[in-house]
Order: sequence, then structure tokens, then C-alpha cells
Amino acid sequence: MSNQPLWQPSAARITAANMSAFMRDVNVRWEKNIFEYDALYQWSIRCLEHFWTSVWDFCEIISARRGERVLIGGDKMPGAQWFPDARLNFAQNLLRRRGPSDALVFWGEDKVKRRLSHDELYRAVAQLAAALQAQGVQPGDRIAAFMPNMPETVVSMLAASSIGAIFSSCSPDFGVQGVLDRFGQIEPKVLIVADGYYHKGKSIDCLTKVGAIIAKLPSVQRVVIVPYVHTQHNLNGIHAAKMYADVVAPHAREIEIPFNQLPFGHPLYIMYSSGTTGVPKCIVHCAGGALLQHAKEHRLHCDIKPDDKLFYFTTCGWMMWNWLVSGLAAGATLMLYDGSPFIGERGTILFDYAETEGTTHFGTSAKFIDAIAKEGLEPIKTHKLEKLRTILSTGSPLLPEAFDYVYRSIKRDVCLSSVSGGTDLLACFVGGNPLLPVWRGEIQCRALGMKVEVFDDDGKSVRGQKGELVCTRPFPTMPIGFWNDPDGKKYHAAYFDKYPNVWCHGDYVELTAHDGMIIYGRSDTVLNPGGVRIGTAEIYRQVEKLPDVVESLVIGQNWDSDVRVVLFVRLREGLVLNEALIVRIKQTIRDNTTPRHVPAKIVQVADIPRTKNNKIVELAVRNVVHGEPVKNIEALANPEALEYFRGRPELQS
Repeated sequence: MSNQPLWQPSAARITAANMSAFMRDVNVRWEKNIFEYDALYQWSIRCLEHFWTSVWDFCEIISARRGERVLIGGDKMPGAQWFPDARLNFAQNLLRRRGPSDALVFWGEDKVKRRLSHDELYRAVAQLAAALQAQGVQPGDRIAAFMPNMPETVVSMLAASSIGAIFSSCSPDFGVQGVLDRFGQIEPKVLIVADGYYHKGKSIDCLTKVGAIIAKLPSVQRVVIVPYVHTQHNLNGIHAAKMYADVVAPHAREIEIPFNQLPFGHPLYIMYSSGTTGVPKCIVHCAGGALLQHAKEHRLHCDIKPDDKLFYFTTCGWMMWNWLVSGLAAGATLMLYDGSPFIGERGTILFDYAETEGTTHFGTSAKFIDAIAKEGLEPIKTHKLEKLRTILSTGSPLLPEAFDYVYRSIKRDVCLSSVSGGTDLLACFVGGNPLLPVWRGEIQCRALGMKVEVFDDDGKSVRGQKGELVCTRPFPTMPIGFWNDPDGKKYHAAYFDKYPNVWCHGDYVELTAHDGMIIYGRSDTVLNPGGVRIGTAEIYRQVEKLPDVVESLVIGQNWDSDVRVVLFVRLREGLVLNEALIVRIKQTIRDNTTPRHVPAKIVQVADIPRTKNNKIVELAVRNVVHGEPVKNIEALANPEALEYFRGRPELQS
């Protein structure tokens, strides 16, 4: 580990940061002398009520009332209640800006480019909200979207939440059963769908799938078809379907939105677990929690200011879409993109977009950064990313070599903010910070107001050693619960069974000397050869820096009353795994880790299965190798890849 950071903010940047302004406010309001992040963090987790009240005011949350009470049952997890007397509307906070400046910019691969001003966005939401109410939509009803990441998806969410309806979405690359596994559980009243989407330059139709979906969703009273890839539409066979323009046309004169003022804990979103071990869990998140938590992360941790341009490469089936959309409340312009990130001859469309539009915050997945590094892309030489201040990465651990790549090949003066949290909390436990240096391979800090610790096997808090990521005090985006879980048993089992009254997140991590975080993988995929716990990311880090290896997947295989490490590799096109490469892979792992990390077997595969959010599925592969069923292949983007792992002769000896 280097003793020098890869990046440090300038004195001017620190002074101008929202985090610094927030610190000054805290000092005046609560008579404190806080001048560094660590002191601010410690105060935020010690004085939760004062901290979240300060976030509310600093981020200018719009509400009919807040009330005096901030936290009830602060010693209960689950069971804590935030701002129990407050009344607010999520959409009202996101639609606070008006005028001709851009609210949304949209690129659909290289086929479609659109812009919506703040005035146009408000008007579109007013019209659709009126149409939904005319359809009988009331608070608590579900509105489901089977949509690409395009402006109408944002409009649909805002229209639903302005009423108090619950919004849920998944991306159009899901198969029929994958959609039914999700929407079938929540019984939506209205389904909003695109006619298709673009991927790698091709238009892919959705209407056939929609007909099959609707046939098995009897709760749906209206299907709204959004035109995107087609100019002509045959709606025969799609029950209760109408084109978007026809739905909103009777409400074209609507210019005001009667934002319904609802409790802080009113449900806003239903999110879904990955579903790789069974039917996805339906996680219900509240409006006040999402608003307050995202406002903190955007304004303080990401330093987003009015007129900043916020981009995140995401589908509508990943919680980063919900996180991105909340950027409107910070005054940012949202940069929406849908399709392949490698379209075009150079495969640089996302950087073309960032340069053309002056993106200030560029968010993506660690897998994307790994992929462009493997391809040898060097945007630092081909693109003027003059306004880019922050690069955000999540989805899987960002390896130290990827940190090097960002600063060498994308931009030198940029805050690289690796962040981690998840769908379960709709937020981050650990993330970026405009006041702190970036250390190679480390997430910068624990997030304000989140009492994050690392527990060893005995449930004791540790530093400088690997253990379970836990949160030991409540936070506003703890789920309301799971849908159709009236006694809360599934909810409790998901997070609170291992340590009573403590949220156990399921990440295998280490808190560093810099008070940063290193994530070694999911706890349920930790390898255990000879009783030694090994995070899968420790092996990926070594293997994937080899130029011949495109990507890899590692599991523990039960063998001779123990567990042996098995590594699967996808190589560059045309390459074959030979003894020389096997030796090189093993030597690289041995030289940089320990002999325990060295795989007993290395096997070449043509592809590696992943979820639709681009996360590799180690547990599904482990099941296949052991001859056990994979409970829900509908959650996978490429389920056919599982066949490469079934019955491999290399694993029989």
C-alpha cells in the first residue's frame, strides 16, 4: 500500500465544498468546534437527531410540516421511526426548480437525443399525474414501469409519487417470467412500458413480451405504451393498452401538480433483491428516508451543486437509477443514457457524452472501468473532460489497479469515489468525500449518520482486520419492510438474525488506518479452504490484472471433507488456457497474497453468468458445480452461460 494518496483536494476545493459549509452550519447551530471530517462523522453518529435535523435544513427539504419529534425508538433495529409528525411530498422536492434550463438530457445509444427543461418536466409530470388520477390511482396503489432509462421513466416516477402511489421498475431486457416474479408480487394498477429499446445498434421489440406479461397480471387496469423504437404500433393482444400521448391528451391543460402531503414513512419505492437464490424479495422504501438520505449523499458526499451535470450508467432495474433521479432535488441536470456503453467504432460513447454535455459527475460500475482498462481506452488523450470533478463507481469492489487506471488514463485531478451500500438500504454505507484524499484501493470514508463498524466472528468491533460490515444504529433508509411479509419475519431474517439489534449487511470488509474501507466480497461467497476465510475480490484483483484474462469467477468446491478454491477464467478471444498460463496465474496469486489463495483448479470458460445489473453470480455457479438447482435463472442476463460450468471433467478429480 502506497504511503501517498493518489489524489488530494485543493484548499480552494475544500473551502468551496458543500461539506465545509455544512460543517460551519453545524458549529454555529449546535455550538461545536468541528473542523475535520472525522470529528463531523463522530458527531453525526453520536447525535443522530441533531445531525438529521441539520441535513433537513441544509438541504432545504420542502414539507408541509416537520414536527418536533425526530426519532422514536432509536434503540430498536428494526422498529425506529424517523420524523413521525412530518408531512411532505417526494416529487415536490425533486421538481423544485422551474425555468428553461435543462432538467434531463437523454442519449439512447447513438440513435436518439432529447432534452427536457425544468418547465417541460414539470408540465409532463402534471399531465401524467392527472391522467393517473383519472384512472383511479390513489396513495398506496402500485405503478410499475418496464422501461429503459429515458425521460418518460422519470416522469412516471414523479407523477406516481406526487399522488403517493408506490413506484417500481425493471429494465426491458428482463424476460417475461423475470417481470412476473417482480410485478406479480406487488399487483400494480398501472403498467407503463416502452415499445422497445436499443442495444448494440439494434432495436429490440418489447410489445410481444408485454402482451404475455399482461395476460398474467390481472391487477393491471391500464397499460401505457411509450413510443421509443417504433413509429407504428399494433396494440392488439395487449389488454387495456393505450399510447402515452392518448393517455395524457385529455389533461394537456394541466399546469399545476397538487402534491399530496404524506407521512415521512409513506412508501415510495418497491425494490427487488437480485433473485438469484429464489423469487426476489420486494423491499419497500419510504419517501422521507430516500429524500433525506439521497440529499445528504448528493450534496455533502458528492458535492453536487445547482447546474452540475450528474450521470450514472444504470438501468431502471438497479437502485442507482433511483439514486440518480434524486439528483434533481440538488438542482442537478440528470444525464440519462440507455443502451450499450460500447456502441460505435471507438467504444467511447459515454466519454463522448460527458465531453459534449460537460458532465461534472460521472458514475458507472467497477466492471465498466475494468472493461475499458482491458480494452486500453485512454480518454485522458482523446477527450477534454474539463468539467469532470468526480468519478463514482459501485456494483462490485473497485480494485487498486482500477484506481491506478482512472488517474493514469481518464483524469488526474478528479475525486474517485468508490461507494458501497445497496438496494437493501437504497443508499451508501461507505462512499466518497470531497474533503479527503483518495487512497489506492480504499473507499474514502464511512457515510455521515451511518454508524458502520466491522465485527469479527465473535461480534466484536475491530479495525485493521477483515470481518462483517454492520451498522449499529438506525438510519432513515432502513426499509419499511418487505412486501407481503406482515409479521416481518423475512425482513428480520435478512438483516438482524446474525447480531441482535444490529444490521448485518453481508459484506466482508476491512476498516483501514485512514478510516476508509476495503471490500473483499460478499460474506456468503467468502472462501474457506482449510478454515481460512478469503474474500473473492482478493483473488480477482490478482487474476484480472493479467492481460490475457478478460474476467474471472472463483468459488469454493466441496472436496475431500474440505473446500478447494476453483477459478474460472474467460480469456481474450482466440486464447486457450495452457500450462504456462496456469502457472503464471498461480504464481501471480501466490506472489501477491498467500499460498491459501492459490486455486487448486483453473478452468477456462467461454462466458461468465451475471445478473442484469452486471454482477457475477458466484453462488449460482457454485450450485451448478455441486449439482444443485439454481432457483431463479430469470434473474440472470445470460443464463445460458451456466452450462459452461455443468459437469466439467476437470472438477471430478
